[in-house]
Amino acid sequence: MYQVLYCLTDQHDWRLVALGGAVCLLASAAAISLFHRARAAQGTARLVWITLDAVVSGCGIWATHFIAMLAYGPGTGGAYNIPVTLLSLIFAISVTFVGLSIAVSSTRTLWVVLGGAIVGGGVAAMHYTGMAALEIPARVDWVEGTVIVSVVLGIVFAALALFVAARRDDLSHAISATALLTLAIVAHHFTAMGAVVLTPDPTLAISGLSIPPASMSFLTASAAIAIIAIALVSALLDRRAKGELGRQQVVLDTALENMSQGLCMFDADGKIILFNERYAAMLRRSDMQLIGRVLLDILREEAAKGQWNGDPEQFFARLVEDAREGRTTTDVVRRFDRSIRVVNQPMQGGGWVATFEDITEWLEAQAKISHMARHDALTNLPNRVLFHEQLEQGLRRAGSNNQLAVLCLDLDHFKDINDSLGHPIGDALLKEVGRRLKATVGEHDTVARLGGDEFAVVQIGRSEEAAARALAGRLVEVISAPYEIDDHQIVIGVSIGISLAPQDGTNPDELLKNADLALYRAKADGRGTYRFFETGMDARAQARRLLEMDLRAALQRDEFQAYYQPIRDVASDRVVAFEALLRWNHPHRGLISPINFIPLAEETGLIIQLGELVLRQACSDAATWPNDIGVAVNLSPVQFKNPNLIASVTEALEKSGLAARRLELEITESVLLQNSEATLTTLHELRAMGVRISLDDFGTGYSSLSYLRSFPFDKIKIDRSFVSELATREDSVAIIRAVTGLGRSLGIVTTAEGVESDAQLELLRREGCTQAQGYLFSQPRPASDVAMMLERPRLRASA
Repeated sequence: MYQVLYCLTDQHDWRLVALGGAVCLLASAAAISLFHRARAAQGTARLVWITLDAVVSGCGIWATHFIAMLAYGPGTGGAYNIPVTLLSLIFAISVTFVGLSIAVSSTRTLWVVLGGAIVGGGVAAMHYTGMAALEIPARVDWVEGTVIVSVVLGIVFAALALFVAARRDDLSHAISATALLTLAIVAHHFTAMGAVVLTPDPTLAISGLSIPPASMSFLTASAAIAIIAIALVSALLDRRAKGELGRQQVVLDTALENMSQGLCMFDADGKIILFNERYAAMLRRSDMQLIGRVLLDILREEAAKGQWNGDPEQFFARLVEDAREGRTTTDVVRRFDRSIRVVNQPMQGGGWVATFEDITEWLEAQAKISHMARHDALTNLPNRVLFHEQLEQGLRRAGSNNQLAVLCLDLDHFKDINDSLGHPIGDALLKEVGRRLKATVGEHDTVARLGGDEFAVVQIGRSEEAAARALAGRLVEVISAPYEIDDHQIVIGVSIGISLAPQDGTNPDELLKNADLALYRAKADGRGTYRFFETGMDARAQARRLLEMDLRAALQRDEFQAYYQPIRDVASDRVVAFEALLRWNHPHRGLISPINFIPLAEETGLIIQLGELVLRQACSDAATWPNDIGVAVNLSPVQFKNPNLIASVTEALEKSGLAARRLELEITESVLLQNSEATLTTLHELRAMGVRISLDDFGTGYSSLSYLRSFPFDKIKIDRSFVSELATREDSVAIIRAVTGLGRSLGIVTTAEGVESDAQLELLRREGCTQAQGYLFSQPRPASDVAMMLERPRLRASA
């Protein structure tokens, strides 16, 4: 130990020692950095980094040695043998390469330490070979114990250096490993130099293949520093690039693992080179080794377990062929009750990228949307769109012996139930009707809800007319059976129109139109029944449509006029009032009777406008008559559903200036059938205004007497059907006697309609009837004839 310290302090130039140490530190830093780069690389790239590391490390050891030798002053001149000097460099590089290869290629600590020890052995091999190259006029002897210590120091510190470097690639471990490797080289060198014993011998000559120590040291140091600097810069740039790549890899890995889709990349041979966990989980391949495996082998394994349907070879061959031809393909496969969409996108240079998306919920949502678009939301029956499609299919399937029938159904009085009991009850009723319809039709028949309370059925079968007739009869019976809904017992009916293919039409639109015409006929015939389409229904419907168009135009052109028929007091034989009757003065068809257009006006809702027109005109005309003459105006049941009825009556009276007591409003029993409570409220409001209320067509309904009890009518009008049979039927006389007697006892005026003869008038007078009205006195006439009708005592009827 004393010899080593003596050599270091008295035989070395400290300035050059510091330079050698600096070169050694730089070389060690580059070596450790290159060691990390080599461990991070694979294949050929790793071999390149190990080679560069060995060159840098060997040159650093070699340069450190010769710079330190330049600092060594043994007291005699000398030179270096060039071949042996080069041999020492080769030893330094080759032995270091072996040690680095072992340490880089293994993750086990033992092999890393062994590799480091070999690197330390390389330091010793280089040093003692370099010392052998020294030619001086003296004999060189060695202190054996010191030599052993120098070798052990190099091996131990070099092994520790690579052990620390292999643990982690960060700054603290890199600095520690660099210091240990520097210590391994420096400790070995100066310990070994302390083992040198020089004995001067002038007989030893320097060979011709030698170079002076100063020249050798500066040349090798300069070259080594240049190589080390280049390597260190390369390592730092590579580290920075690797760091950036690492950060990008982290971002890429994060993106891949957070994708909602699965992703897998295949090379040209179908071998997996990249995938994310979503892919493995979606296809349930998480427990498989996937990287580097050929897809075909995986498919074969799954087919053997029953997890793959189809031929794996054929499927794989198609994928490879599509990728080779540059075709992008999209498939939907079923995997473990899930639907997965697979998009295969070819890559340049071969191979393809496959993305996997679980579309099970999306397909279910699409199916639900499609179902909703083609089915009624309330009853879940096919709607008009799907019904039309199924009707088309039925027509295509129907042959000469397999015909088809279309049944259009409309619920009778459904709107009244909906208005009186509320929409929730109405909806529940529609659902129950749909259920009954489905339970009644045949297995291959189609039931649809076309909208509102309209339903339709497509029936396919033999002997079509008989089958359709039987089905329609069953449907009328089933739908008309009572319903129990939320403690309400409901009874409704159904009207059905039927068209047959091919005789009534060969396309859906024509069949539906004709079935609808037959339905209209069923309604006109009293509802609660069915009718088949007949030739001529279309013509009648066309006439009805034309009449409706004319009716709307007539309102715009002011073609309606109020006519008046006198009502006479039987006892005094004088006119006490006039009944306003609407007439349509058509520019081409002349006067049109109310019986021809009033029902249509009620169906279309135009009766509200017509009623208001008559009310305003009647009040305006009556205001010009004597104060003791009243005017009677009929109100339709549809007008009573209009919430503006009270306002309309008030406005007509105010604008005309007519006293309310002179206005008489005539209603029929059907008005009271609608919604008796609301109707009675309206009637009481009108009565409170002073308007008189008359019950028209008394005796033709079912509950006339109960209505007289529920509301104090001012007048009851005896229907003309009883008056016309006074002279021929005694029961008609009895009915009129009963009505007039009822009127006297209740203080209600009785008016007989349709009086056409003196005999009828005499009988009415005898039975105590209060008033009479009919052709015996006058036909309805325009307002301009009212004065004449008041002046003349009686106008004989002209039938």
